[in-house]
Amino acid sequence: MASEPERKHKNSQPMWRQLIRLSSDRGDSLQSQLRRALVTAILDGHIPHHRPLPSSRELARQLGVARNTVVHAYQHLMDEGYLLAEERRGYFVNSELVNSRLARAPQPVASNAESPNWDKRFLTRPSAQRNLDPLLGRWRDYEYPFTAGQTDPALFPINEWRECCRQSLAVQAITEWMPDSVDNDDPLLLEQIQNRVLPPRGLWVSTDQILVTMGAQNALYLLARLLINEGDTVGFEDPGYPDARNIFKLRNCNIVPLEIDEQGLVVDDRLNECDVVFCTPSHQSPTTATMSLERRHELLKRASDHDILIIEDDYESELNFAGAPTPALKSLDGNDRVIYVGSLSKTLAPGLRLGYMVGPTQLIDEARALRRLMLRHPPTNNQNAVAHFLALGHHDSLVHRISASYKLRWQALDEALDEFMPDSSSAPAFGGSAFWVKLPVGIDADAVQEEASRNSILAVSGNPYFMTPSSDKAYLRIGFSSIPVEKIRPGIEKLASLVDLIRVC
Repeated sequence: MASEPERKHKNSQPMWRQLIRLSSDRGDSLQSQLRRALVTAILDGHIPHHRPLPSSRELARQLGVARNTVVHAYQHLMDEGYLLAEERRGYFVNSELVNSRLARAPQPVASNAESPNWDKRFLTRPSAQRNLDPLLGRWRDYEYPFTAGQTDPALFPINEWRECCRQSLAVQAITEWMPDSVDNDDPLLLEQIQNRVLPPRGLWVSTDQILVTMGAQNALYLLARLLINEGDTVGFEDPGYPDARNIFKLRNCNIVPLEIDEQGLVVDDRLNECDVVFCTPSHQSPTTATMSLERRHELLKRASDHDILIIEDDYESELNFAGAPTPALKSLDGNDRVIYVGSLSKTLAPGLRLGYMVGPTQLIDEARALRRLMLRHPPTNNQNAVAHFLALGHHDSLVHRISASYKLRWQALDEALDEFMPDSSSAPAFGGSAFWVKLPVGIDADAVQEEASRNSILAVSGNPYFMTPSSDKAYLRIGFSSIPVEKIRPGIEKLASLVDLIRVC
């Protein structure tokens, strides 16, 4: 007959195996997984306070891991106050820590009143705006992810990034970025943007003309709030970047569509009544057209003659691998009419959400004050790590590596489109990360995106880029920033067959 300790031992084994499931296939260590599982079990009340946890030897045996893995996990949880060690009895859950949490949700106050009518309360409905499909955020799920603006994990310099994170986690660095910076930015990051990022675009400015933002989109929102009033007229590229258009629409302004041709934004009399013009001169979004130098001069003269402010979104400034890049529009600006918006998302990582704007000191001061009211400042630990990444030359090396890889993909996509969808597009003249592909007459771009998605192809409909979509504006935006080069040809062949099938139906 089994003894009492043996019965307890047998009964406890299934509980620990259910609570703690470790896998060597995950990205984090077994010790980290064990700590997380124990913390979850403790906070969820699955481990009784009066019963000791298994010894490190016993739990290691049950889970099939080294004893040191359990010893270090237990020690870490003791240091953080989750466990208490009692001599000759073992490890116990710290009841004081657990009891400080609410055991259950409080009972709501009974009321006969109706819930608020939220439809009447909302002053605006951003969710109702026409925008890009949220499926873009799940591009990794597709076999053929023809998306743009995402970082290819295979190109990301993990070791170099870890080195910079370690530097930002040094004791001195932590004491510098830990406090609330109120409305200040990391000085090293400002210096690196000033000296390493902007000069290749022809920009030499002081650090008080630079504001770090939570990505370029945050910069556009700040500028819309500061510079665009209800009833103002905003000139906007058509087709153009949907998020920027929707940001401006929140200001209840009049948006005037501006034509795009092979040289980018067409400069004509439609600009004369504009208060603000938004443009993407380097790689027009979404057509990828690059504004000629002559047209840039025309735009700046028109802005000066008619008192127009220009917001320049240089979202792919560094991805020039098919020719000599033209200088930023801001670099040609002689009277502070251009506000320059840039981002590190397209080269470093979109998830870091770090961008910047460049403008006259008076504007930057107001944008800084407005940013303080919204979010105070972007996380200073991220700012510091990116600053080291720039200072050590890793970013320049990464841009060079990305450009070489993108050029191969650009060539492969150009050849595939020429073979399977001839006359549908022309290769971008100065690089970038996408092609603007025209569909046959009568084909709905949304229908193609839907059918492609069902066949594990991510191909973005061009409809959201147009202010007023129509049957003669059927385009796809085919990106190549995240798709392996060997997947491009079979992906385009499969996409072309789907387009032919839709056309026949």
